[in-house]
Amino acid sequence: MDDTPVVLGINRTQDASICLMQGSHLAWAIQKERITRRKHHWGKPGDLREHYAPRLPGLERPVDIVVECFSSDEEIRSLPLYEEELAAALTLSQGHRRARISHHLAHLYSVFHPSPFDNAAVMVIDGQGSPVSDFTEAWPGAAGTPGDWREVSSFYTATRSEIRCIGKQVWDRDDGRLVGLGMFYYLLTQAIFPGEGNEGKVMGLAPYDDPAALGLPALEVEGMAVGIPSAWRSLLRERSRFRFGSAEARFTDCANLAAAGQRAFEDALLALAHWLYRQTGAEHLCFAGGTALNCSANERLLRETPFRRVFLPPAPSDAGTALGCAIYGLTELAGRPCDFRWSADYLGPPPQLADIEAALNGATDLVIERPRGRDALCARMLDLLCSGRVIGLYQGRSEFGPRALGHRSILADPRRDRIRDWINARVKQREWFRPLAPVVPEERAAAYFDLAGASPFMQFAAPVRPEVAPMLPAITHVDGTARLQTVGPADDPLLRALLAGFEVRTGVPVLLNTSFNGKDEPIVETPFEAVAAFRQMPLHALVMPPFLVTKRSEPELPV
Repeated sequence: MDDTPVVLGINRTQDASICLMQGSHLAWAIQKERITRRKHHWGKPGDLREHYAPRLPGLERPVDIVVECFSSDEEIRSLPLYEEELAAALTLSQGHRRARISHHLAHLYSVFHPSPFDNAAVMVIDGQGSPVSDFTEAWPGAAGTPGDWREVSSFYTATRSEIRCIGKQVWDRDDGRLVGLGMFYYLLTQAIFPGEGNEGKVMGLAPYDDPAALGLPALEVEGMAVGIPSAWRSLLRERSRFRFGSAEARFTDCANLAAAGQRAFEDALLALAHWLYRQTGAEHLCFAGGTALNCSANERLLRETPFRRVFLPPAPSDAGTALGCAIYGLTELAGRPCDFRWSADYLGPPPQLADIEAALNGATDLVIERPRGRDALCARMLDLLCSGRVIGLYQGRSEFGPRALGHRSILADPRRDRIRDWINARVKQREWFRPLAPVVPEERAAAYFDLAGASPFMQFAAPVRPEVAPMLPAITHVDGTARLQTVGPADDPLLRALLAGFEVRTGVPVLLNTSFNGKDEPIVETPFEAVAAFRQMPLHALVMPPFLVTKRSEPELPV
């Protein structure tokens, strides 16, 4: 009899997500936004019944362990509704086990256990975490912590057998003065680009001006605590002056604020990492929380701290906590070792060929080819790319994190300068200053990028080598860096073949890669969504192996 536990992890907060494991085998992990098509969709009572169970395989089976995490008072007040939902939407095995864990504990389990390290220091930094009195672990000095305190950063040492919390920075809501590195970057983003999930825009804008122009001070860093100086708090209230795109805001002011904020964030993050190293002496660092999506800061962590290696999961933000919940259930409730390692990020439910065929059935406006084998398919893709055309690529299981890594991607020729502006303006319909990413074989990366190791999850803004930057204008940002994805020998075979073929034809083993989604939409998940997005965008081809699809009326070429 198979006694391998079936474990379900559910993140009920922002970037709601769910993960199913059978022992160390990860069946799938997916964000709610990929199902509902609403970016950064929060968790709500009814998600299991309305969104997850109808769409995701395996939830009809008995579940042995369920672990959830929450982060807001509203979610915690809704616990009776979540309880009813679990009982109604799932079949729970006899003797099943349940747990609710803190937001930061879920981050911790999402980054350390799937890392390649047997021991490491762990740093979790996000906006405000969860109330520290709810579902939280003990840490030094935690006794008597008021219920209105919130964790903003957490620091740990971890081995495969023991995890120890060194300490946390908490925010006292009664005090009213916002603190913490994640909260600082959130306030910075809201001053320039209000709304959810716009932190990447600040990072992209920052290189366009001078971090010293506004005369702002460094953030206040004392040990593991980060404070926001009064000069920053005052300036960030001047919303009309810095609101990008408004009639009152000048581009220079917006860019200067982004540059100053990015520099202050990076310097404070390095100070925290150095403090953590002094506390632990660890060789390796694991880093999670929404701030770990900052590629420019991550590059400095690699180069300017004593840690020998740094691991960041491909989904370090709240979405990744569903996996953390599942791993907590596996290791702490079932007492099983976790053999899952985050070596690839293709974790979505696998699409079926029948669904791809159904999405293309009756598409009289499209020309559908079926090349004979991968080599023939790659040859057709290369014909299109080398002639300046832009391709949507939909293949296999979707990426779990926010980066498109060749399964839900838009690809183009990085040697063509104008193709960047054309993709930003026409395809993505977004700000002109947003960078586009390169993808390169891991063994060829060092010839083109100054990178301290592999970057399979597009998490580091590596300098483009000056001698090759003029050859790659579409992926070289204004500061001479690029947010790089490397593809190792054992990674995706279609991407590997495509990159090798592009080098044979052009002498350059690099392609431009950006996410396959329209304006204000999540990345496409299903074949039907891929075809719909292809129709709406001026893309020239859509590759959905084994098919290659073009339009009977071809869009204009980038000029």
